[in-house]
Amino acid sequence: MSALAPAINKNALILMLFAVVCTATVGLVHLMTKDNIELQAQQQLIRQLNQTIDENRHDNEMFRDCIIAPINNDGLKIDVIYRARMNNLAIAAAIKTAAPDGYNGNIELLIAINNDGSVSGVRTLLHKETPGLGDKIELRKSDWITKFAGKKVHDENDNRWAVIKDGGMFDQFTGATITPRAVVKTVRKTVDYFKANQEVIFNTESNCGAKS
Repeated sequence: MSALAPAINKNALILMLFAVVCTATVGLVHLMTKDNIELQAQQQLIRQLNQTIDENRHDNEMFRDCIIAPINNDGLKIDVIYRARMNNLAIAAAIKTAAPDGYNGNIELLIAINNDGSVSGVRTLLHKETPGLGDKIELRKSDWITKFAGKKVHDENDNRWAVIKDGGMFDQFTGATITPRAVVKTVRKTVDYFKANQEVIFNTESNCGAKS
């Protein structure tokens, strides 16, 4: 056993040095790519915001003019709210939220609403819905998500905010009603949330920097 000890110690030292070098390399790569990754995330966010609120409608940097949701209600999970302004006047807000009742879990959405309560635009950010069925909520698969633009909730009894199968005005997907139903429900709730909290949304001081 004593004859093996030097060899074992040497191997242990080699492994330790290898681990240190690997850790240092990973750390260096992270430092070198961190700024680029953050820049790409910021650019992606800007593209998403401009898809829901036309960039010509505001003169502020929406990705910086944002707040962590100050109020949550009615089971609606609000993440971040981005504000659009022109000459410091409120134009619209893009609200990052999620439909919790998709077929395969949460459907993350960006829902933009004009200051008159009409929908400016909606985009799907992330989902796990069934390919070929529920994934038609993606713009690259279908224009269904664009059908919300210009729509308003007239009052709390506005039954049009449902899929056609449920007596509403939004198409469902063949073989996949759960997904569009979940999205319509969350867009409706988000519009209600915005209308009830509009003053707080636009008057709260920015507190999330350039969070994506």
